[in-house]
Amino acid sequence: MAAAELERGSPRTMLVVGGGIAGITAAVEAAEVGHEVILVEKRPYLGGRVAQFYHYFPKLCPPTCGLEINFRRIKQNENITVLTQAEIESISGGPGAYQVTIKQQPRFVNERCTACGECEKACDIEVDDEYNYGLAKRKAVYLPHKMAFPYRYVVDARYAADPRMQAAADACQYDAFDLQEQPRTYQLTVGAVVYATGWKPYDATRLDRLGYNDSPDVISNVEMERLAAPDGPTAGKVLRPSDGKEIGSIAFVQCAGSRDENHLPYCSAVCCLASMKQASYVRELYPEADIHIFYIDIRSPGRLEDFYNRVKADAKVHWHRGKVGKVAPRNGRLVVEAEDTLTGTISTAETDLVVLATGMVPETDGLPAGAPVALDENGFVRTDDAAGAGVVGTGTCTQPLEVSCTIQDATGAALKGILQLGKE
Repeated sequence: MAAAELERGSPRTMLVVGGGIAGITAAVEAAEVGHEVILVEKRPYLGGRVAQFYHYFPKLCPPTCGLEINFRRIKQNENITVLTQAEIESISGGPGAYQVTIKQQPRFVNERCTACGECEKACDIEVDDEYNYGLAKRKAVYLPHKMAFPYRYVVDARYAADPRMQAAADACQYDAFDLQEQPRTYQLTVGAVVYATGWKPYDATRLDRLGYNDSPDVISNVEMERLAAPDGPTAGKVLRPSDGKEIGSIAFVQCAGSRDENHLPYCSAVCCLASMKQASYVRELYPEADIHIFYIDIRSPGRLEDFYNRVKADAKVHWHRGKVGKVAPRNGRLVVEAEDTLTGTISTAETDLVVLATGMVPETDGLPAGAPVALDENGFVRTDDAAGAGVVGTGTCTQPLEVSCTIQDATGAALKGILQLGKE
């Protein structure tokens, strides 16, 4: 879509809010049957949380192949306009005639960028790397990750005006830097809005008894994905953050904040399977490691029961029924304690690393002004007929879902959005 057309939009245009796997799926499905789509993502790249995974379950394969296929579909389709570092400021109107204001923050690096990396080498400003959940540092001018789309460097906006950033700009031989770039605002008319803003992990610092605030060797499940990833902070080795040593044992604490009235009252659906996935790849990386899984009950519905049975058959994976009440450091290791919910006995394990299976929280706390979106009591986008909101919700902003179910749901959302296009 040309810039002038983007400024106007059209009742035949679909707006997709969120560039994770749900938003990407909805966008390409609608575009490939001939509809104009504007895909808006607040991060400087597409892919969402899936891009940060090491492996999917149950196949235990990396997400890079699936993302690459979808990125190629976007590149080859002129019907899709991608706006990264952009958010919806306001939405008004209804199906067939939504009035939308989009604000896009500057990237400070334009399309001339070849991702050669010379700017990054010249930059001496280091900050916490949010892609690696703060487990590593990155430069203030950076390529978000090896599969980034768009494959282009970005300047951290907090440092664009820092005099030290000029050295990075001077190192670019392609004239790709514009440190004076300003935000841009788009006023559009669109016929349908698909809301696919995804999820975020529950804040582990709120889990006082589970050791996250007491030991660097207590990490969350999303941090575990980055530790195991070859492009992660430890190059694919699962190392204890406290001393950099490889692990000989590890404990997975299920329902860390989930199914708890003090935190998240609902089950996050995927945590059991995510921990089993992580247990599986730890066993591949460290064949002699002992794995301890503390659980209330295992939830692996349908076809995923086979995956559970496969992990359960591993003699090096030890199962402890009971909700963990305490994780505490002891002599350089961690002791996990839980009370068996059937027998009342206390089960313990002493391990090198503890992984908290934190739940999924919907990314709906930054809704734009006037957004015709209805939320349930837990903050998820409602999709039932009683919601009456008009905007189509999909993916993990509507309920906890695994990746394959998210893709199926987003395909259905694309069809619902298409049916709204052109309504008067």
